[in-house]
Amino acid sequence: MYYAHSTDAPDKQDWQLLSVHLQNVADIASDFANTFHAGDIAYAGGLLHDIGKYSADFQRRLEGARIRVDHSTAGAREVGVLYPKQFSRILEYIITGHHGGLLNYGSSESGLEERLGNKFLPDYSAYRDEIRAPDLAGFRPAVRPVQKRAGFTIAFFTRMLYSCLVDADSLDTEAFSDPATASVRGRYESFETLSRKFDEHMATLLSGVEETPINRQRREIYEQCREMAALPQQMFTLTVPTGGGKTLSSMAFALEHVQRHGLERIFYVIPYTSIIEQNAAIFRKIFGSRNVLEHHSNFDPNTLSDDDIESLEQFLKLSAENWDMPITVTTNVQFFESLFSNKRSRCRKIHNLARSVIILDEAQMLPTDYLRPCLQALSELVRNYGSTVVICTATQPKLGELLDECLRPIEIMRSPRDLYKMFQRVNVNDLGPLSDEELTARLQGHRQVLCIVNTRAHAQHLHDALSEHGRCYHLSARMCPAHRRKQLKEIKDLLKEGADCRVVSTQLIEAGVDIDFPIVYRATAGIDSVAQAAGRCNREGKAERGEVYVFRSTERYGQATSWQRLTAEVGRMVMDTYDDPLSLPAVESYFQKLYSYKGDGGLDQEEILPSFERGAGDLAFPFEDVGWKFSIIEQGTKDLVIPYGKEGRRLVDELRTSESPWKYARRLQGYTIAIYPNEFRELERAGEIDLFGDRFYVLNDISKYSEETGLINRKGNGGEGSLLIV
Repeated sequence: MYYAHSTDAPDKQDWQLLSVHLQNVADIASDFANTFHAGDIAYAGGLLHDIGKYSADFQRRLEGARIRVDHSTAGAREVGVLYPKQFSRILEYIITGHHGGLLNYGSSESGLEERLGNKFLPDYSAYRDEIRAPDLAGFRPAVRPVQKRAGFTIAFFTRMLYSCLVDADSLDTEAFSDPATASVRGRYESFETLSRKFDEHMATLLSGVEETPINRQRREIYEQCREMAALPQQMFTLTVPTGGGKTLSSMAFALEHVQRHGLERIFYVIPYTSIIEQNAAIFRKIFGSRNVLEHHSNFDPNTLSDDDIESLEQFLKLSAENWDMPITVTTNVQFFESLFSNKRSRCRKIHNLARSVIILDEAQMLPTDYLRPCLQALSELVRNYGSTVVICTATQPKLGELLDECLRPIEIMRSPRDLYKMFQRVNVNDLGPLSDEELTARLQGHRQVLCIVNTRAHAQHLHDALSEHGRCYHLSARMCPAHRRKQLKEIKDLLKEGADCRVVSTQLIEAGVDIDFPIVYRATAGIDSVAQAAGRCNREGKAERGEVYVFRSTERYGQATSWQRLTAEVGRMVMDTYDDPLSLPAVESYFQKLYSYKGDGGLDQEEILPSFERGAGDLAFPFEDVGWKFSIIEQGTKDLVIPYGKEGRRLVDELRTSESPWKYARRLQGYTIAIYPNEFRELERAGEIDLFGDRFYVLNDISKYSEETGLINRKGNGGEGSLLIV
């Protein structure tokens, strides 16, 4: 008798038979891959992935022998005998990597070639008595290369099959070893039910709004989105000005599109945590917490209102493993790094992107250094996996020329230019160079004003200067999410009351934060950033026009840095050319110039696309190298838990005495900030950090954290204030 998994029972009566596990995984993986017409080859991978467990050595290991046994290479070696190269190589990758991750083909130490050719394996031939390898003679992958990049297409197909296999393997193993947990999965409502909930919500919402020109236009945007959902799966753009209601209108498109074409899921991909928290809260209110997954590193389950929060937290954690929930709201980082990762845990979820609607909100924030690889992956999902992609923003990046001709996006709105004029609510004024003294004097002259700067250091200096004349609010990534939420609530209350309210912020406030100032100042930046800043000005149309002032800081710490410097320079060119730098032609010119300055190499800085073509003839792909190179956010920051407020202190006190500190990971995310290693080492040397559970670093001296500005930086410097989160 050969077994896949054991229990504590010495008589083995409840151990899982290996043949049962292999058949289960084959069936599940095949079902997943049928979504993109690859069920046959996924079935073969599932049936053969663990045949190395047919060795006597592995069975002894299950019985308690302390020996290491390579059970992953056997199936990969066997498919090389069973199938022609075009199939066997794909199966070799996914089987060999089903625990450790997709390998590079060639490597002096640990590549696929070395694993297959040089390694001694224990005898696993007994598999032939229980398993019959399927015939793949009639199988042909239903994928077509995009932009003549056959290597990327085959590698992407391999990655999707790998996702099917590892998810199937995980699910069957969980069903055997932890049936109580497995039973929690998949309890979602149908899209028919979700659509009915959405229609009821919208009927109530629309019936209660005043009949104004703007509200009539918002209704027209909503209706156009529903109407265009009848078109087949493809690439779309949705160009809607700030305040046009694109969150609910894009959801209307997605729900209608899913229903009409029998699609399976909806994904919202968003760059900033503030938008994710806001949109996810809206969707949970409409659809219920058990139909919406909010997946990012700062997610705090304590913000949910549910009677059984512990059960819900487990439910969401399970769904985050494989994105099987009807609606997932996640980040650019999670989404794209999963598409290029070689790791089992990251890849496990991506097969569920097939036959889904993927909405890229604030699409101007797509990572420029990786823009071509990102667009190539999106193109694969549309062309070969039955998905629809909606590129959604008020400042539409010029992507059409970077896409395959057959994938050029269709605009959902009939007349974006007319929409822009209808929703135009601000004047943009160029102030030129300003010192902090001049800027502070101007800000002090306004009762309600928001000033957005490029660096944390500049925000700190301005806040200190303004605070000498009265209360000034500060927002930056030096503050933990719970603290920022508290500050934003106070700011909104003051604005509503018409009270004095001056705010200095890094650019984390720009995208999607529902806040409305009559006056906004913006340090020189790209036109997309200026447009986002303008979205915080006269948002509700209380005045005929709000005023946005763009200035160039003369202070050293106020200068744009690295990438910001280039976008600011291009933005300056556009502002010098166009009377209205936020008009659609100006925005188009901005992105055209920006991409031109970057050049092809700058839009794929790690040469990810060429790396898949070099060995395409031999299907020799660098999965491991690409997984390491594709990193949207700067690596090396350290997470620091802040015992902020009553709830933060309570969680940290519980963490100190807990025997299972890992259980606090998600709850502590609302009290965590990321700092650079040099600052972390400073705090560590000063004895101001405690370590709990080998993973949680906690600030132990709360006097080092300001109620006004967050973690105090003794040197008074700071990097860029953008908050890209994972």
